[in-house]
Amino acid sequence: MSLDVARLYHLAWKVGHRVPGPVVRALTTVAADVTWVRRTSGVRRLEANLARVRPELDARALRRLSRAGMRSYLRYFGETFTLRRLTLDQIDARVRVEGREHVQPHLDAGRQVLLVLGHTGNWDLAGAWATRALGPVTTVAERLRPEELFQEFVAFRESLGLTIIPLTGGGDVYRQLVRVARTGPGLLPLLADRDLTAKGVEVDLFGRRARVAAGPAALAIGVGAPLVPTSIRYERLRGPRRRAAGGPWGIVLTFSPVVPVPDDMPRTERLVAVTQSWVDAFAAQVHAAPQDWHMLQRVFVEDLDPARDATVRSAPDTGGPGADVPVGGPA
Repeated sequence: MSLDVARLYHLAWKVGHRVPGPVVRALTTVAADVTWVRRTSGVRRLEANLARVRPELDARALRRLSRAGMRSYLRYFGETFTLRRLTLDQIDARVRVEGREHVQPHLDAGRQVLLVLGHTGNWDLAGAWATRALGPVTTVAERLRPEELFQEFVAFRESLGLTIIPLTGGGDVYRQLVRVARTGPGLLPLLADRDLTAKGVEVDLFGRRARVAAGPAALAIGVGAPLVPTSIRYERLRGPRRRAAGGPWGIVLTFSPVVPVPDDMPRTERLVAVTQSWVDAFAAQVHAAPQDWHMLQRVFVEDLDPARDATVRSAPDTGGPGADVPVGGPA
């Protein structure tokens, strides 16, 4: 990513909160539609991923779905650049929760809850709400280039009340996660639907082989913290809630039941079993709202470059026990 792009992000954060909401929404919609019409590589990849989610769709319906997906994706960025202007009441009005009973008893008991998420909806808005309404939030952020852009993302998320652990360049991330997971109460959300190291766990996703991060299952097994699959989707707001939110869109934050951790099999098999369990819960949520899965990268094994993938997977593991815990990431 070039420095010019980093400066563009910086400008968006600096002035975005001063631009009227309808203008921001119009600009992001236009940007999404123009990108969609141009069929950039990201749009084509999104469409290919969505074709696995909804294989029953014909070409025209799939194109409509990918257009809705790009609008959802750009909506996330528009909301991110303007989130700092929202009042606490507006944040509360924009978030609706399902399945709170799957996390609240653990928080009440003083435990740290591992939340395993995918790149869906607006996770920054969810984090801003959760750190006040549920408990302190700690998460991992993928280190971006240039460094200025990464620091912008970190500063933004810390301004929301989140504690950020860099994926690289900040010490052994796995050991830091273990320390956090053994404290509480609090939330440790881990974005894990994309394997950044090519050393993750291979699972079944929508009937295809895909590779996801190993970190959530490894922590659940190693520390014993409850692992809760979590999804976020957009919903249209109307009436009093829309007026309270100050905008037409909110999110639904859904907590699924805690993933069981079997104790009657070897650790490697447990890792795969726990990962497959949360992936199944995640897939069900994505299938229900595929337009809000912001996945413009390669996830499915059949889409990977075999030569590059083999090289990465055969490289020496120099990252310590947490080298395959690629979780976090801004988009």
